[in-house]
Amino acid sequence: MCEEVGDGPRDLVKLTYDKLSTEEVSEAVTCPSCGAISIFIGTTRNNFQGKKVLRLEYEAYEPMAQSELRKIYGDIRRRWPTVRHICVHHRLGVVPVTEASVIIAVSSPHREDALQAVHYCIDTLKASVPIWKKVGTQNKRYFQLGGYGKSEIYDTDECCWKQNKECEWA
Repeated sequence: MCEEVGDGPRDLVKLTYDKLSTEEVSEAVTCPSCGAISIFIGTTRNNFQGKKVLRLEYEAYEPMAQSELRKIYGDIRRRWPTVRHICVHHRLGVVPVTEASVIIAVSSPHREDALQAVHYCIDTLKASVPIWKKVGTQNKRYFQLGGYGKSEIYDTDECCWKQNKECEWA
């Protein structure tokens, strides 16, 4: 939590292979002068294009990702000047189903600016930050064994890179 006196706005970025903590992100933007903290948590869901998802895997060009996030923070501060603190934690590596891949928190004196800033941050992050997502799905494959009409089912893992629809440069 910030101490009000002499503590200016904070713009925090963390790219990590560790499990993300909503509490850690929330505490990073907590401030006595702010009546609102808006948090977005993006999690791995269990399906993609009709296939069962086993996991997501993220890779990033970390120096550029951090630089692009700081540009987004600058845009947020210009558009919503009352925003006090901004924090983005993004997971890299394998992220199993139901676990968080990104947590974004913004604090401000009033809810409207915090809500709008969080919405802008996730949309712009997906469109411009060099973090790539690979979707690991499970397919059932059928193989014919012998000449007896018997088939067996094998679960196989398949992975494909997913392009964000928001990404203009891909």
